Amino acid sequence: MDVDAMLENYAYPETTPWLRANMIATLDGAIQYKGNTGAIGYRGDWELMRRLRSLADVVIMGATTVREYDDFPESAPPLAIVSRSLNLDFDGPIFARTRHRPIVITCEGAPRETRRLAEQRAEVIVCGAESADIGKALTELAGRGYKRQLCEGGPVVLAEVAAAGWLHELCLTLSPTITAGDAARILNGPVIDMQSMELCHAIQDGNYLFLRYRIAQG
Repeated sequence: MDVDAMLENYAYPETTPWLRANMIATLDGAIQYKGNTGAIGYRGDWELMRRLRSLADVVIMGATTVREYDDFPESAPPLAIVSRSLNLDFDGPIFARTRHRPIVITCEGAPRETRRLAEQRAEVIVCGAESADIGKALTELAGRGYKRQLCEGGPVVLAEVAAAGWLHELCLTLSPTITAGDAARILNGPVIDMQSMELCHAIQDGNYLFLRYRIAQG
């Protein structure tokens, strides 16, 4: 797979701000196998993810996804973590990054002591009372210059992004696998107003398929 050639199809539009989500799913809609997202991916998908990060101003993840990775490359753009509980390893490698200080998006209801610790380790954005108001948070990020946004989930955060009207683009890798079971879908939340998307491209790499959709115009 020629990732350099593929990347020409993923340029952010001139209209900003713009949030792109990048997810992977099996043919029957699961986002992981036995709790492991990496089990349904492969080298080409991971390389595309790395390159999509290079196009973004900020990468947005929920705390559960961050705990799954347990690390984030120093070369990547700033990482914004959405968390109400602030159950994060503030002494871990993610918060030891020197190139870009992490951003933590939380709410007024977050534990006070943990919030003070977060403020020592990260740039903290407080939006919302008992849960993070993701729409306000994304607007705040854009106002700080983080206009090219990339959300890598998890599915709860991505559902909140869509509910807030911020899912401008969806990049979905289809893994040639089926798993059944009770794994979550790429969006896991309450029903929202149906949002129409239009297909930008479909690129095949072996049995994997890279799909790119954007919000329908008009």
